[in-house]
Amino acid sequence: MHNPLIPLYAVSLMAVLFAAGCAVNPVTGEKELSLISERQEISLGENNYGPSRQSQGGDYYLDSELQAYITSVGRRLAAQSDRPDLPYEFVVLNNSVPNAWALPGGKIAINRGLLEYLDDESQLAAVLAHEIVHAAARHSASQMSRGTLANIGMLAVAVGTQGRDNGQLYAAASQLGTAAWMAKYGRDDELESDYYGMEYMARAGYEPQGAVELQRTFVKLSEDRQTDFISGLFASHPPSIRRVEANSARASSLPSGQRYRQRYQAAIAQLKKDAPAYAAQKTALAALDKKQSKKALAALDKAVAIQPEESAFWELRGQAWKQMDNLANADRAFTTAISKNPQYFSPYLARGVLRHERGQTTQGLTDIKRSYALLPTPTASYYLGEEAMEGEQYSLAAKYYKQAYQAGGDLQLRAKQQLQAIALELEPQRFITAQLLLSDRRELLVRTSNSSPVTMQAVRLRITVAGQASYLTLPAPLAAGQTLTLGTGIGPIVDPSSQYQVEVTAAAVLR
Repeated sequence: MHNPLIPLYAVSLMAVLFAAGCAVNPVTGEKELSLISERQEISLGENNYGPSRQSQGGDYYLDSELQAYITSVGRRLAAQSDRPDLPYEFVVLNNSVPNAWALPGGKIAINRGLLEYLDDESQLAAVLAHEIVHAAARHSASQMSRGTLANIGMLAVAVGTQGRDNGQLYAAASQLGTAAWMAKYGRDDELESDYYGMEYMARAGYEPQGAVELQRTFVKLSEDRQTDFISGLFASHPPSIRRVEANSARASSLPSGQRYRQRYQAAIAQLKKDAPAYAAQKTALAALDKKQSKKALAALDKAVAIQPEESAFWELRGQAWKQMDNLANADRAFTTAISKNPQYFSPYLARGVLRHERGQTTQGLTDIKRSYALLPTPTASYYLGEEAMEGEQYSLAAKYYKQAYQAGGDLQLRAKQQLQAIALELEPQRFITAQLLLSDRRELLVRTSNSSPVTMQAVRLRITVAGQASYLTLPAPLAAGQTLTLGTGIGPIVDPSSQYQVEVTAAAVLR
């Protein structure tokens, strides 16, 4: 018996969706719902991979050999997966939060902050193999498909895509961004990734006990309430005693393999050497939050002395100098940050905003545009909206301001004000309201109000009575907040049942 709370049409839609979107999980061989084709899945990953990396610190560029090492381990495991032909990519992100993630289509990242917690290559293989299974088993695509079914309101949209390669659903998914693919996986997905990830490890010659040790470590850290892990890996891959037990049982059924501890420790030697510098960066960030600029600079001096090539340290120095209102030093620090890592959006944005605020508009916008090309942020969108507004490109400006509106806070308020200004330019009549009334003598009156913050002129109304239209232009400008009641010259109205209406057809801002 179906749930009486779900309409029959929704049940029918579910049946159509399941029949049309039924696919075989490439890893488990089980049938499951999937509304995204493999081609679309790969495209989603490719389109989101760059912005996802930019939004989480950018690529770790200080040790190219470490990047090559991670790629080699990842490819070794991917070759043993159930989808070896996916366009896998592996990257280390310049992020201290211990985390790893996979986008659809095999786009995988691991933070340097997690690498510091691992002991050998078998544990690294456990992390990467787990993420490879998420990609190979299409967990993100399945998760989105299940979410679609959970939302009855989206069912009609999903059915409407049949015969068009699931176009609307794919278009919606393309707009979800990183967060959608890094949401917390279901318990079954996590267990499945553990189980088959260990199999990939064994096929590649790794010691499967590495996965057991990894989960034991994560459970202990979660019990100790390690903040970094809670905000990172634990949010998307929650550990549990059940996972430890399942991994232990699985490991006992697999052949032993290699650990490669010495090789792994050699690969992360630069990270370990720079660890005190990143600890000093953390101190600086906390100090900046408390407006303790001098303390932040002192901590960053230590960080730069250890690792002078880290762009993030120089960008934070710029923020500290800006906080102290030493804008020349801030500009120099941001410029140094850009020179250290010209492929990362953040220092371009910081210098661009600084220069824009100092009146160096052209130079500022050049930087802001460069940052936007790397990662479209609400802040960059606002300033690009300002440029479009200045050039009277109102439709383009509205697009940018709508992106800026997503930021919340003061930026949202400023974007809202600018969107209102654009509406005044493009559709000023939207701010004029009109209402028809009958006088004591049964003559038709019109009450017109201006809800905008500016004076309006050339306000034109169309009045329709029993299908007959006439036009009325207000005789004088209408000030902000002003209401004016005028006679229309129509009447007396004999038949009160006659249909009559009024519409504002034109208005203009008084310059």
